[in-house]
Amino acid sequence: MSTQDHNNRNLLENRRYLRKNSTSAEVLLWTQIRSRQIEGVKFRRQFSIGPYILDFYSPEIRLCIELDGKDHFTSSGDRYDYKRTEFLKNEHNIVTIRFENKDIFNSLASVLEEIRRTIASIKTKNIYREKKCFCIGHTPSPSGLPLPQGKK
Repeated sequence: MSTQDHNNRNLLENRRYLRKNSTSAEVLLWTQIRSRQIEGVKFRRQFSIGPYILDFYSPEIRLCIELDGKDHFTSSGDRYDYKRTEFLKNEHNIVTIRFENKDIFNSLASVLEEIRRTIASIKTKNIYREKKCFCIGHTPSPSGLPLPQGKK
C-alpha cells in the first residue's frame, strides 16, 4: 500500500470542510472513539485513501468506520458505497464497517460493541486472513438495488 494514496493534497480542503461540518452522528461517535478510547486504537477523522475520504480510519489496524445518512440510501449512493468498499478492501486490505446515523443515536452501546468485536477480530488476524469486508447495517450492493432482507 502506497502512502502516496493517503491524505491526498487535492482533497485537503474537502477533508477540512468535512471535519468542520461534521454531522451530529459523527460528532457523537468521535467523542467515543477519539484518543484511543476504544481498545487502545487510534482513529483519524476524514482521512483520505485514494480518491475517497473515510469518516473514521485507523491506519494501525486498517479499519474504516463509515456513518451512512440519507444520501447513501439511493441507488447511486449504494453503487458508490459498494465501489468504495471494494476499492478499500481489494487495493488496501482495509476492513469497512458501516452504521446508519440513526444507530449512533438509538443504539450507541451496540455500535461501540460491534466496533470492539471488529477490532478484536482484526487484532487476531481473522479478518485479514479471510480478506472479507464486514459491512454492518446498510450494506451496499453492486447493482445499486437493495439486497434481500438478511443478505450481506
